[in-house]
Amino acid sequence: MNKKKHTFESKIAGWFKMSEDVWMKHANPWSVYTRFTALPFIVLAIWSRTWVGVWSWAFIVLSLLWIWFNPRLFGRIRYTDNWASRGVFGERVWLNRKNVPIPEHHRLMPTILNSAQVCGLPFIIWGLWILNFWIMFVGLIIMMGAKIWYVDRMVCIYEDMKHIPEYGKWECKKT
Repeated sequence: MNKKKHTFESKIAGWFKMSEDVWMKHANPWSVYTRFTALPFIVLAIWSRTWVGVWSWAFIVLSLLWIWFNPRLFGRIRYTDNWASRGVFGERVWLNRKNVPIPEHHRLMPTILNSAQVCGLPFIIWGLWILNFWIMFVGLIIMMGAKIWYVDRMVCIYEDMKHIPEYGKWECKKT
């Protein structure tokens, strides 16, 4: 019996209970584009401690719930021939890279971009700690920019891997 190998990222997807149905809902561009609001919402929720005090914890919890709820909120779309859907499909391919190897030229950049996202985090934390908007904003730009570029790389991975039947079945084009 073949046991599936897991990556760190696929374990996180497991925590989020990303079933086939949830992944296909997350491939809806509305899900992808509104998901980009998650980090700014968390940052705003933490910053709100200066305005609402302890009630900021409610906003923090709501922001974290948004991360879990977002992929489930939108319905499946009929056509997946768009950047956002292909980005989600590429992410699925990337998560499964230990089971179905991806081309060599795609292996380094996602790791670099994930690392770049992490590099923005100290700026966000420091900016939130000392309540300096510009320091926090620099971190947010670094993280968001790297995330958008990461999704774009996922599109490229999917385009190179969609010939594999397991992956090609996700696509629905207009006829």
